[in-house]
Amino acid sequence: MGVTRRQLLWAGTGMSVAGLLAACSGGSDDSEATAGSGGTGKPRTGGTLRVGALGHASAITRDPHGTQANESDYLILALVFDTLTIPGAKENTAPRLATSWEPSADLKTWTFRLAKGAVFHDGTPVTADDVVWSLKRLRNTPSGAARLPGIQAANISARGTDTVVVVSDYANADFPLMTRFSSFVMKKGTKDADVAKAPGTGPFKLDWFRGGNARLVRNDTWYGPDVYLDAIEVTMFETPQAMTNALLAGQIDLASNAGAVAARTAASRDDVQVLRRPDDMAMPIVMRTAKGSPFADERVREAMRLVVDREAMVKQVLSGYGTVANDILGTGDPDYAKDIPQRKRDLAKAGQLLKDAGFDLSKTYELVTTEDISGLADSATLFANQAREAGIKVKVVKQESGAFWEKTWKSGDFYTTYWGTNDSVVFYASKTMVSEAGQNEAGWDDAGFDAAYRTVIGSGDAKKRAAALRELQQIEHDRSGYLLWGMADGIDLAASTVRNLPKLPGYGRVQLEGVWLR
Repeated sequence: MGVTRRQLLWAGTGMSVAGLLAACSGGSDDSEATAGSGGTGKPRTGGTLRVGALGHASAITRDPHGTQANESDYLILALVFDTLTIPGAKENTAPRLATSWEPSADLKTWTFRLAKGAVFHDGTPVTADDVVWSLKRLRNTPSGAARLPGIQAANISARGTDTVVVVSDYANADFPLMTRFSSFVMKKGTKDADVAKAPGTGPFKLDWFRGGNARLVRNDTWYGPDVYLDAIEVTMFETPQAMTNALLAGQIDLASNAGAVAARTAASRDDVQVLRRPDDMAMPIVMRTAKGSPFADERVREAMRLVVDREAMVKQVLSGYGTVANDILGTGDPDYAKDIPQRKRDLAKAGQLLKDAGFDLSKTYELVTTEDISGLADSATLFANQAREAGIKVKVVKQESGAFWEKTWKSGDFYTTYWGTNDSVVFYASKTMVSEAGQNEAGWDDAGFDAAYRTVIGSGDAKKRAAALRELQQIEHDRSGYLLWGMADGIDLAASTVRNLPKLPGYGRVQLEGVWLR
């Protein structure tokens, strides 16, 4: 993490939440006209933004603390419900419902202060009790340990009406970063059966929801900066192609995360903006490391990483809209270890490693994938073709989205996954790689990695932390369950009338409250 981010985490922030929220949403620029930035002119109030987002009917969820496999669901929830913090333009972590935070000297206790004037959509004031209840509910979900790492529900408490205190099992200088992703706040006592109609605190209120599609209307009581749109209508599309066709036909104004093929298709259109977020999406192949898996031997995992032709993957799967990666998640982190040598294809070495490990080349290994996002299934198919050149027989199995997240994710031996955030190595370590992580996709349990992680998040010494972060990345590169061959650019397509689209990656790109229509 960068120095300025460290200062923010250590000292909290005295900046106004309105000012930082405006910065995070991209702001308005009166002097520059660039694709996605909104062009010239003062913001105009009114209008309905029609947004297309990918999703599948079988994976729809209305629960802000559930697993949001659909981008359409995540977009809707992120506009209706607020998290404590959000990704920032100048800092990795910026205020949202929490205006400031500060740690104890031992970095175990974090104190969050809530935004003044924040109310739920039904007019009820937001209190610390609501936040505490929501965090405890989140912690008690199946993936709660990953979303609130090191936090026990019993150690989340309120201090008065506007202060929340969270005590970690261990020192964690990066805890505010962890609250960006899914710390959505609901009213205390909301029953599971009522979640679908629960009022949020976000910039938009839910007007109606039907079969994955929704209409959201402006929340005029929002505590944040001005919201210009009257409404946002979200339409769920099963495929990027269908969504792109709808955009080109004028049926929607914004195609969210449309992918490289869509960017190519729209590049020559003067009436379409192509917003490109470099290295926005990770699409790694996951190899289960637990005992009993064919990939339990780290020599086998290394061989698989040596089999892939990364340049070809980026060129063919991403149409060049991306970059080669080096099996370390979080390439946008300011402290990403660029000095670790780039792994390159080496079929001879891969073959020797497989022989030494006694890997059975007579078997066919299933690589499970989905078509949840553009290029994901194509990456599996191309990898299977490349693996065949090393004598490894891989059969690509395309699984329906709902079945994948229920049956394969976190338990399959060999599958593709994807993550839409990229600015923190520690975020990925906490969510997917430390042994106790609730979203430990590869079932990885590595004492050296865990120790390095604890040092990174628990040290106040900059040099000690930097050394541990470098070690953590080296271990991940050498023996984790991830084969991260490349990073895909995030691609949004928008009509020329859309202004001030967010440019931030990951969760930042669904923050549409600052958008306006010409």
